[in-house]
Amino acid sequence: MKKNDDFEKVVEQLCDLNRNADLYHIPWHKMDLPSTAELQKLVDILREILFPGYFGDSKIRGESLHYIIGAKLYDAQSILTTQINRGFCFYCHEPNQQCSDCKERSKALARTFLLKLPEIKQQLALDAKAAYDGDPANLHVSEAIFCYPSMTAVTYHRIAHELFTLGVPLIPRIISEIAHSITGIDMHPGARIGNGFFIDHGTGVVIGETSVIGNNVRIYQGVTLGAKSFPVDSKGNPIKGMQRHPIVEDNVVIYANATILGRITIGRGSVIGGNVWVTEDVPAGTTVQVKIPG
Repeated sequence: MKKNDDFEKVVEQLCDLNRNADLYHIPWHKMDLPSTAELQKLVDILREILFPGYFGDSKIRGESLHYIIGAKLYDAQSILTTQINRGFCFYCHEPNQQCSDCKERSKALARTFLLKLPEIKQQLALDAKAAYDGDPANLHVSEAIFCYPSMTAVTYHRIAHELFTLGVPLIPRIISEIAHSITGIDMHPGARIGNGFFIDHGTGVVIGETSVIGNNVRIYQGVTLGAKSFPVDSKGNPIKGMQRHPIVEDNVVIYANATILGRITIGRGSVIGGNVWVTEDVPAGTTVQVKIPG
């Protein structure tokens, strides 16, 4: 009996903590939370669409390609519509909000995103070529698509970024964090990344929300594109939406464990050496490296 009394005390304490902090979630409209499992399934389907024959169980043949891609697009639309709707409901605190409006908006956004897939595939083709060109150990572009954590992370990012750009709430961040957990590469969906992007090795890379990366940029493991600091409002809360991460222009190489902080610009064609700390603009064509005494 005493054990039950102890548990009752714990229950009451936890309920009190929930009442005093935003540590629990009760949706206004009885909508389930977005599902990480369903979003992983969505990305798996999208990878099958983007790279037929590399992923999934389908036995791809030329004569069946059109049918398979078409069928998977409808599967993706169904999952994405539901998850976007759940994302809207996650942030909704309007008891009188018409749920039918959010459902229609979710369906329209899902369709708009899927219409962008050819463009995303073209970007990923350039990313795969960059991996082949940038790594002498890579014997074929297909190897990058099938094996490289960079391609996995960048594929997830390009999907998440497009959803982020369309104004889809929460879902892009979940997709990015799935990629982070799989690859060790942390890329906020808001980061804008140009064509031909390659992360060699990849573990420990961090790319912040307002980062802007140009075309044909190559970075190595442990690189951070982060913020130095951010202002707070009169109540001490951080001000959201500030442009606080670096701009990396075209044809830049950033070597392992370099840390680049703040809204600074790394000029076109520059090389940032390993283990350096950069907080000021770097002119185009500059090499920045650690100076070794002696």
